[in-house]
Amino acid sequence: MSSWTRWHGPAMARLWGFCWLVVGFWRAALACPTSCKCTASRIWCSDPSPGIVAFPRLDPNSADPENITEIYIANQKRLEIINEDDVEAYAGLKNLTIVDSGLKFVAHKAFLKNSNLQHINFTRNKLTSLSRKHFRHLDLSELILVGNPFTCSCDIMWIKTLQETKSSPETQDLYCLNESSKNIPLANLQIPNCGLPSANLAAPNLTVEEGRSITLSCSVAGDPVPNLYWDVGNLISKHMNETSHTQGSLRITNISADDSGKQISCVAENLVGEDQDSVNLTVHFAPTITFLESPTSDHHWCIPFTVKGNPKPALQWFYNGAILNESKYICTKIHVTNHTEYHGCLQLDNPTHMNNGDYKLVAKNEYGKDEKQISAHFMGWPGIDDGANPNYPDVIYEDYGTAANDIGDTTNRSNEIPSTDVADKSGREHLSVYAVVVIASVVGFCLLVMLFLLKLARHSKFGMKDFSWFGFGKVKSRQGVGPASVISNDDDSASPLHHISNGSNTPSSSEGGPDAVIIGMTKIPVIENPQYFGITNSQLKPDTWPRGSPKTA
Repeated sequence: MSSWTRWHGPAMARLWGFCWLVVGFWRAALACPTSCKCTASRIWCSDPSPGIVAFPRLDPNSADPENITEIYIANQKRLEIINEDDVEAYAGLKNLTIVDSGLKFVAHKAFLKNSNLQHINFTRNKLTSLSRKHFRHLDLSELILVGNPFTCSCDIMWIKTLQETKSSPETQDLYCLNESSKNIPLANLQIPNCGLPSANLAAPNLTVEEGRSITLSCSVAGDPVPNLYWDVGNLISKHMNETSHTQGSLRITNISADDSGKQISCVAENLVGEDQDSVNLTVHFAPTITFLESPTSDHHWCIPFTVKGNPKPALQWFYNGAILNESKYICTKIHVTNHTEYHGCLQLDNPTHMNNGDYKLVAKNEYGKDEKQISAHFMGWPGIDDGANPNYPDVIYEDYGTAANDIGDTTNRSNEIPSTDVADKSGREHLSVYAVVVIASVVGFCLLVMLFLLKLARHSKFGMKDFSWFGFGKVKSRQGVGPASVISNDDDSASPLHHISNGSNTPSSSEGGPDAVIIGMTKIPVIENPQYFGITNSQLKPDTWPRGSPKTA
């Protein structure tokens, strides 16, 4: 039981993987031809005895030829031909090597289905001729042909041209045999009436409106006489061509906007090589908003859109029916441009509930316009349920800059369309705020002064100082008597009781004596006991008096 646990899990998975690998090699070995060795990705045949007489093929029932990326063949003197269907099963083939063998002929369409082929080595074989049609559709990085007995003819002039146009400075020492069986360096080969062809297209610049039709003309020349054909790529619009020897025409009808920017080529080809003349098709059409979605949040909030149009359309946003002027807080950003298609977004910096509402995009050029609208919700209103839909204000930001926006710019600063009265409203709001701030500052300063004066009053002797300028009268002291009297007759108008009136007639201020106090307009005499201020604090305590004695001095 413990041994089963030990082998059950990752170890068992590795064991099964190894078993499947062994089975794969075994199946490939079963399908492998005699004198060859095979793996899941490689075939090599180097044993001269008994050798192979045909290009090696794997049994599709035992192995998968599409997984083969390299085929190596050497010392196979009886291998002379590569037929059209010998290599087509190896769709994943990248490297093909046939060296020191008897290869004499390669079919023109032998590598038609091997688009991944990058390296070909045909060193020291029996090739006397090789057409460029074998390789023109391939993107080869290496083609080695050293040691073959090529015949000096126009059929191999393309090899010389290829060597001369290679970007790499390394060249091969290639030779060909002339009629006298003499080796001639291919670099010095000169053959009359054997040169590259030429092609001339009648319309080098082509601009047309969507739905129209056009006709292109082309002429070719060369010796040997070249063939003419049209390369239209993946053209969608309906088209047909007519060719007659060295002249050709191409008719394109009901041109589609999707064909704008595509290349059309007239090609001339002969044994030596090919030449082509091309034109880019430009189609003008009205804008179309193909994509507009609700806002998404990333680094900023973004309302994504896609617009197609040629010439490039101008963009204008509307918010709740009013022109949305763009600024640094809200602006149009174009992220990807694909000829006539523009992918971008309306970017909003930290939007709030004030930005909720309907956003409409209008795209316009000289051929027409298109518009689409979406509803955006960024944040719920304070004190209102998130599902509620209050009336949205017309103002989003206080500082906007522009109106119309050309799609080629990230932010437009033009003022072609008049904007709303956002600036006037914001100016009045700012003035109100400033007035409130000034009033609050004055009130606060007055409160600070009052608090300061009250603090001074609390720290004065006996709780008071000379506050005659506040209307409390002067403090008058008497020698030998003690504390000064609070109530004084020096200034009758300063007494706190001066304004108290009992409604009676006012006698003369001289009546009542010098120590009288004026109450209202009446002067009342005040009798002071000098000994009262001389009594100590202990004598004033109630429990110091004898029981039953009078509580007077």
